[in-house]
Amino acid sequence: MAKAKDITEAAARQVNWGAIYAGAIAVMAGAMAFLVWATPVVDGAREWTAPMIPGGWMAWTFPVAVFFWIIAGLLILFTILAIRFPETPRRGILRIETTRGDRLFITLLGSAFICLAWLFFVGPPVWWALAICLVYAAAVFRWV
Repeated sequence: MAKAKDITEAAARQVNWGAIYAGAIAVMAGAMAFLVWATPVVDGAREWTAPMIPGGWMAWTFPVAVFFWIIAGLLILFTILAIRFPETPRRGILRIETTRGDRLFITLLGSAFICLAWLFFVGPPVWWALAICLVYAAAVFRWV
């Protein structure tokens, strides 16, 4: 009886990670294809910054949708990483225990403030703010 239980547990631990990765990629690719399809076409050309929902309460443009698509992709990636490679929290320079997910949250929150400060002090475009955010993200994941 114990041997059958061990075999069942071993079979349950064998996960087809390739299928999981392929499924996640297929879902994200399908979502991106839908976003491109939903982008308005004016005179035969896509208007990438035109509202996707005319008269909507929020400016749902393609760049805004891609922003949320990236965050969804990060959440999917970090969920898969947490399941496949569990980690123990570590203590960084903030002297608090953080996991990958905590560091992602700190990165996203800090990046939002960096971009808001850039818009206040410098104004658009925010490409240099994005570069600063990437350096900030690398620092958070390395030392926090």
